[in-house]
Amino acid sequence: MPSTQSDKADTLRNNLYTVGVGAGLIGGLYDGNYSYRLLKQHGNFGLGAPDKLDGELVVFQGKVYQTQYTGKTFQVDDKQLTPFAMVSFFHPEKKLTIHNVNKESLFHLLDSVLTNVNGLYSIHINGKFSYIKTRAFPPVKAHDHTPLAAMLHLQRFFEFNNANGDLIGYRLPAYMDNTNISGYHFHYLSAQKDAGGHIIDLKADEITIEIDQLDSYTVHVPHNADFEQFDFKKNRAEDIKSVERGQKER
Repeated sequence: MPSTQSDKADTLRNNLYTVGVGAGLIGGLYDGNYSYRLLKQHGNFGLGAPDKLDGELVVFQGKVYQTQYTGKTFQVDDKQLTPFAMVSFFHPEKKLTIHNVNKESLFHLLDSVLTNVNGLYSIHINGKFSYIKTRAFPPVKAHDHTPLAAMLHLQRFFEFNNANGDLIGYRLPAYMDNTNISGYHFHYLSAQKDAGGHIIDLKADEITIEIDQLDSYTVHVPHNADFEQFDFKKNRAEDIKSVERGQKER
């Protein structure tokens, strides 16, 4: 049956659009190749990495924010490039308010709500956090392909107390590993839009959670020599876990 215009609209509405490949970023593909102007055509909500791994990215309410390893956070010019990012159009289907949780209990609660273990979920969390710990990496030189797990000693951590802001993230299924990053992945943006980073730990006083289930995903494959020669056969599962945690398994 041929697709109709409404079919295409529905696919776009519930589609996760990924620029680049997760295992490529983990393995050292840090050079930007896709503009934020184009990225925003595929979603108003998401996260990613800046060109040359210069910190962390958040896409929130149609705007792109970058947190550098200095802690400086600012809105990014549309002409700049990203090597890896994931975005979707956020249309929440569920909403709940919870009190007094830490990272572990929050994820446990979300697991009880996100019952499709193989589903794709975008998750927005807003509220007051008694404690948040984030991180960001410093920039690298052009064509520096040092694997990300080998640069954990360079990451800079930030800690915030009694902070108000937003968590922008996803829970993705195991079959998306390597193409993307499975499990929970959140970035933080303060209410003042002046602080952020990749979430390492948190404690929340009162938060509102909004959830949107997606039903498809698209991968934009880069067209450059570095990507074309990259070794995707190597299993980077442990490296991905180490980078997500901010430390290697002890």
